[in-house]
Amino acid sequence: MEWLSAENLVAVATAMLGIVASAVMVWYERRVPRRRRIGYRVQLDVPIGDDQRAGRRINRRVGWFDTAAGMTDASIVLLRIENDGSGTIGRDDYQSPGTHGMTVEFGDRSILGVSVTQPSAAGHLVEHFTPDRGFGHQGGTLDLPRVPLNRGAYFKLLVLLSGGSAGDEIELRCDLSDGEVHRNRSATPDEKAPLFSRAARLITITLTLCVVALAVIVVAQDDSPPPIGCEGGTLTLTGSTAFEPVLREVAEKYEKDCAREDPRIEVDPHGSTSGVRELAAAGARSEHGSPPVVALSDGPKPSGMPELRENRIAVSVFALVVNEDVRLRDLSTVDVRRLYRGEIANWSELGGPDLPVHLVSRDANSGTRQVFQRRVLGRGEIANSSVDCVHKDDPAGPVIRCELGSTEQVLATVAELPGAIGYSELNSAARAKGLHRLALDGHPASVDAIEDGTSSYPYREIEYAYTYGQPPADSLASSFLTYLARGNGQDVIRTHGHLPCWTPEGLKLCARRTP
Repeated sequence: MEWLSAENLVAVATAMLGIVASAVMVWYERRVPRRRRIGYRVQLDVPIGDDQRAGRRINRRVGWFDTAAGMTDASIVLLRIENDGSGTIGRDDYQSPGTHGMTVEFGDRSILGVSVTQPSAAGHLVEHFTPDRGFGHQGGTLDLPRVPLNRGAYFKLLVLLSGGSAGDEIELRCDLSDGEVHRNRSATPDEKAPLFSRAARLITITLTLCVVALAVIVVAQDDSPPPIGCEGGTLTLTGSTAFEPVLREVAEKYEKDCAREDPRIEVDPHGSTSGVRELAAAGARSEHGSPPVVALSDGPKPSGMPELRENRIAVSVFALVVNEDVRLRDLSTVDVRRLYRGEIANWSELGGPDLPVHLVSRDANSGTRQVFQRRVLGRGEIANSSVDCVHKDDPAGPVIRCELGSTEQVLATVAELPGAIGYSELNSAARAKGLHRLALDGHPASVDAIEDGTSSYPYREIEYAYTYGQPPADSLASSFLTYLARGNGQDVIRTHGHLPCWTPEGLKLCARRTP
C-alpha cells in the first residue's frame, strides 16, 4: 500500500523513538536540570623558580604582573573558565553573596598577581574584571566577577602563586541558578560513571540514524517552510552611529539564522537626526506604503513627523571622556556646563593640569550630542571654532571647539590631543585607549547601577527604532524589529553594554522617557 513507503516507515519509526526519547529527556530534565553549566580546567601548573630573579624574568618577558615580591616556591597557573552548557549565563544567574560570582581556591598557595588573557570574544568581557564588580584576591582565594557568558564563551586567567607546590588541588566554586560547575576534562575509570547508560546511548544512536535516513529520502523534495519569523527581501538600517555595533552584529545573526529566505540587510548609519530625516523622505517617496528602512535614534525623534512609528529597543548609557593627561575623574554637572559654555579655558581652573581645554564634539546630526545637550547641558553647545580640533579658526571663540562625524573619530581625537574632552556611547568609551571616563556628580557611567536603581546618572537615553507607518507583518522590517527587540538580538544588545527594553528591568525604564 501507498502508506508503506520507505519514507513513511522511517518517519513513523523516528516519531515513536522521538516520543520515547523525549519522555526520557523530560524526566531527566525534571530530575537533574543542567541547562546552565560552567566548566573549568587547569591548562598549565608549573614551578618557575625559588628566587626573586625568576619573578623579575617573568615580569620582563610578559609584563603581566606588577611585582615579583614573595617568589619563594613560585608557580604559574593558566586556568580556562567557559560556558559549556546549553544556555546563556547572565549576571543574575550567579547566586553567590556579595558582588562576586565565582571563587577559585588554590589551597596552600598565595596569589601574587592575576591577569585576564585570551577572552573568547571582543573586549567587552575584560571590562567586567574590576574591583567594584568583585574582582580581587586574598591569600589563596581569588574572587571573580559575575561575568555574562554566551554559550561557548570563555576566558583565561594567568595566576602567579607562591608557597605550596605546583600541581596542588585547584577548585572553582560557584552557586549557579539552575546549573552546575564542573571540571570539563575527559572521564577516567576513577571518576563518576558516564552521564547516560548504554541503553540511552543506543536509543540516541538509533534515533540519529533514523533521522539521517529520513533526511536522505526527502532532501531532494524538501519544500518545508522557513523558520518562524524569517522574511526575505532587502532592508536598510540607518541612524545612530552609537548603536551601529549592535546593528551590524544583529543583522549578521539574522541573515545567518534566516539564510533560506536570503534577507539582505544594509547597515548605513549617519547619525540619529540624519537617519530619521532619511526615513521620512523615503516614506514620502514610497508608493507602496512603509519603505524597507528602519532608523535608530538616540532619544525621541524631532517633533513634526507624526507618520513615524516608534519602537523602544534599549536604554543606552553614554559617557564624557577626557584625555589621559587630564587627571580629573569626576566633575559636577555645573562645571560641565561651564566648560561647554566656554567659561573655562584651562583645566587648572578645575584643579586639573595646566592644559588648554579642547571641546571635541559630534556634528548636529548626532543623537549622542542631542542626548548630551538635553540630559546634561540643558541647552545647545557653543559655536564651532576649529576645523582640526587643534587651532582656533575663529578668534572670537572663547575656547577651541570642533565637530566630528562619528563616535570613533571623537574617541581617537580625545585620546591623541592633550586637554581634550568629548562624549561617546559607554561601551565604545570603555574599550578606547589613551583616555578615561568621567563620573558626573559622583555617579559613574554604569549600566548595572542604572539597572538596579542605585544611580541617578543623567547621561542616558532610550534607543528608538522608527519605521514609516506600520510595516506589514510579513515584511523584513517587521520581522527584524521583532528579532532585535524580543529575540536573539537581546543578547547582542546586552553584550554591547545596553539594557534591552524587553527585560523585566528594562520594561520599567523604557515604559517612560528616562528621567
